[in-house]
Amino acid sequence: MRIQYTASAAAHSGGAEEHVNDPLVHPSERTLGAVTLVLGILAWIVIVVGTVGIALVYLLLGFLFYLFAHSALISWLRGNGVLISAQQLPDLRDRFDACCAKLGLERDKPEAYLLQGGGALNAFATRFLGRDYVVLLSDVVDAMGEHPDGVGFYIGHELGHVRRKHLTGKLWRAPVLWLPLLGAAYSRAKESTCDRHGRACCESAESAARAMVALAAGSERWRAVDLAAYEAQAGLARGFWMSYHELTSGYPWLTKRVARVLRPDVEPPRRNAFAYLFALFTPYVGRGGGAVGILVVLALVAVLVGVALPAYRDYEAKARLSLAYQSSEVARRGLAAYYVEHKDVPASLEAAGIPATLADGSQLTLESDTMTLTVDTPNGQLVFTPDENPDGTVRWHCTRGAGVRAAQLPSACQDGER
Repeated sequence: MRIQYTASAAAHSGGAEEHVNDPLVHPSERTLGAVTLVLGILAWIVIVVGTVGIALVYLLLGFLFYLFAHSALISWLRGNGVLISAQQLPDLRDRFDACCAKLGLERDKPEAYLLQGGGALNAFATRFLGRDYVVLLSDVVDAMGEHPDGVGFYIGHELGHVRRKHLTGKLWRAPVLWLPLLGAAYSRAKESTCDRHGRACCESAESAARAMVALAAGSERWRAVDLAAYEAQAGLARGFWMSYHELTSGYPWLTKRVARVLRPDVEPPRRNAFAYLFALFTPYVGRGGGAVGILVVLALVAVLVGVALPAYRDYEAKARLSLAYQSSEVARRGLAAYYVEHKDVPASLEAAGIPATLADGSQLTLESDTMTLTVDTPNGQLVFTPDENPDGTVRWHCTRGAGVRAAQLPSACQDGER
């Protein structure tokens, strides 16, 4: 059965993007969107907990960087682009409003602008501080001068990103969008969904397909392309290399996109099975979410490494200092026994019959005035200060000396008096 890309198809969804019967949403997007969202949130929890909250500081810094960088784009767009309105570009505004109506976006229309494209045939959607923007590049509008219905495809495609909230879910999914196969598949599913939205804003499938062919054939030669032949060209995607590069890309091949718009009920050509094996070891580094995802992950990995290495060094130092603490127990007992017996501090360790070197190689130093015992280890010093109990016995206070950080102090020292 063909999917009917009609105004009622979108309207009956009531603007509920997650409606399972919405014909404008590619089925794979729902599944992959749910999987990436759940995995992304779990990854964020692990990252935040694993970095003891330090990742939140980097996220805040990243947000501030994004805020200033993206504000430059929006300011440049508003200051130099042409706002598509009834006064300035009424033909484009009428088509934009009609497409919003078909997609159920009458109440939440994005701002729409026309921008000089410098030869690029494209359009894009973006979001800044809760407001959505759709931008049409002048070259694609000019290319559709003899095919005005084709402009509806570009408008609808970008509105699809807005309607499906593709512009708001990137952050939650960012830690997992770089994953092989998964991130690219989710990106391709989103593009297929937006192609359906673009088709819904055209009067016919052929109009939408003609508009898409311009992306391949250019602003002039698209008129001469045979759509049936171009659709049949999708069969070339069965080979290993084409399958591999599509599996690692955020966009389906344009031949497949055209074929799906013309005949949405036809199964696409199967990909080469070996391509999946190789793609499984290739992180997604495509445009948009994949690129942002891998940059975020690399940054967070750097944070994790920066936190983990010092933590490991602290753990290693603490283990060695704990061994020194235990090894010096015999020396402390010997000094305490000497003091109880002679009611005086020994002149030296030798006088108390205590060796100056412990079994682990640590060196002992005694201050004869206070009987303070210092244990010198390769990881710093432990200092034991004596105190006389009312019954004449000796108790020791353990503190950290030179070269020992608080995180490296053995738990026995942290417990206080010993």
